[in-house]
Amino acid sequence: MGNFFHDNPDIQFQLRRPELDEVILLTESNFRDAEQFSHAPSSVEDARDSYGRVLEIVGAIAADDIAPYAAEVDEAGCVLDRGANRVHYAQPTSHALRRLSQADLMGFTMPRRYGGLNLPCTVYSMAIEIVSRADAALMNLFGLQEISSTINDFADEEIKASYLPRLCSGELTAAMVLTEPDAGSDLQAIRLAASQDPSTGGWYLDGVKRFITNGCGEVLLVLARSEPGTSDGRGLSLFLCDGGDKVRVRRIEEKLGIHGSPTCELEFHHVPAVLIGKRRLGLIRYVMALMNGARLGVACQALGIAEAAYRVARRYAEERVQFKRPVIRFPAVAEMLATMRLGLMVSRALITETSITVDLDRQIRARVEAGDMTLRPRSKKLARQSDFFTPLAKLVATETANKVAYDAMQVLGGAGYMRDFAVERHYRDARITNIYEGTSQLQVVAAVGGITSGVLSDWAADFRAKHDLDDSAAGQSLREAGDLLNRAIASVRDHTDPRFADLHAGRLVTMAADLVGMYLLARDAHRDPGRSRLAELHTQLALPRMEQCLRIVCDGLPGLLGYPEEMVGPLPRENGPKGA
Repeated sequence: MGNFFHDNPDIQFQLRRPELDEVILLTESNFRDAEQFSHAPSSVEDARDSYGRVLEIVGAIAADDIAPYAAEVDEAGCVLDRGANRVHYAQPTSHALRRLSQADLMGFTMPRRYGGLNLPCTVYSMAIEIVSRADAALMNLFGLQEISSTINDFADEEIKASYLPRLCSGELTAAMVLTEPDAGSDLQAIRLAASQDPSTGGWYLDGVKRFITNGCGEVLLVLARSEPGTSDGRGLSLFLCDGGDKVRVRRIEEKLGIHGSPTCELEFHHVPAVLIGKRRLGLIRYVMALMNGARLGVACQALGIAEAAYRVARRYAEERVQFKRPVIRFPAVAEMLATMRLGLMVSRALITETSITVDLDRQIRARVEAGDMTLRPRSKKLARQSDFFTPLAKLVATETANKVAYDAMQVLGGAGYMRDFAVERHYRDARITNIYEGTSQLQVVAAVGGITSGVLSDWAADFRAKHDLDDSAAGQSLREAGDLLNRAIASVRDHTDPRFADLHAGRLVTMAADLVGMYLLARDAHRDPGRSRLAELHTQLALPRMEQCLRIVCDGLPGLLGYPEEMVGPLPRENGPKGA
């Protein structure tokens, strides 16, 4: 029997991070649940041990009940029974969901009073990675638990009592119902109508949604236009409704990858619904919180795919002999594998840093809302850091996953292009991660403000002070990298054309990602000297990238401002089939 937690020392290393101690104390509210629930921890050490045991269970299920059947799930996909208006998962997917439910793993972060495990987001992130390594498509069902968090955070007690126990037990599955045919990244353009019966006060939903992950779920969180005559985000509210006959699954999308996860087009016919929270706050408050959780989940999904692809390539390179030696002995192949492993470690360190920040943000904010105003300054600081790190983690992890999957296929050569090896599936599965829940370009837009406003520099200053990095061997490199980024920021700020900032936002975020990676790996190498070589490799690769970005920012690329036809070329004439 295998175990995807036991065989990954880097996840275990991140679980031992001292920064998790405060998260444990806050999440457990000084362990008051231990008096009421026998399985609740009574100390920090007890909680860490409990977290490890939960991840052991996830790792065993992933290795034994999920991964062996991932190829079969990919081949079978999901089936829509139009007559019954029902979507059927592949049989191994249904089996895996039963195993996860039987192990009480479908309410990871939910309070124990609803049947949840009350675990921090940080541990849930690790679990998502483990499940995604086994089958990326299953993560799109297991990883929808952020919907439960949204209900717990914003719904009234009656709704929570009705739905959360059944979501935690696995009796119900859920879906986040946002996108429409004409409203993808621009959610302010949503048109699905929510109308209220003046006599009863009841709400009803009418319209069409598209690209809905697990749209066949029994519980749907729907973003809808509740204010007639509005056309922006202030006219949108969030609703909960049950799936059923009045929510028709019009089709299941035919996709490149993640075949085991149904992506549905839905048609709502006067579907009864209940309002979550307050009117008009659907997008600007509730969905933004939901999306941040979903983006972090996709970052973890991407990391799991990359880990799986790297392991296939690493094993193949050791076993494949060419010119009388294993191909791993060729420096060009060894460099590819080392760079792939480095990308995994940077992504995992960043995701863990982000998850801990999210945990602290949620817990401190809850205490402020409960009346502890002394924590208000820290709450604001954590909120800004969470809003910066979440899109950065999503960007870095998903772009890394695509590169790792691409290079893994290259290591295998022609064999990697065949279905005899899993790497071609990982290659297909990875591609969606930097598209859905916000493209990489949107993550740049979301993250760049934290760079230009000083959120990153404040975090870096606190980080250096806490970990005493200024006098370390890495201190000089960190100062050099910070200077490069500051010069690029100054160049953008000083430019008179506002389009200049948009043009170079991606370069600023790339530089910031390299700088954050240098900080995290320097700290980890200080704690574990065995990580020093990879930290040095990251610095050797990151500094030249940052220097190149700075040169481009300073040169300006004036020809790309606006929409210069001479740069992008004229619009091609349509002579072939549509879409050719």
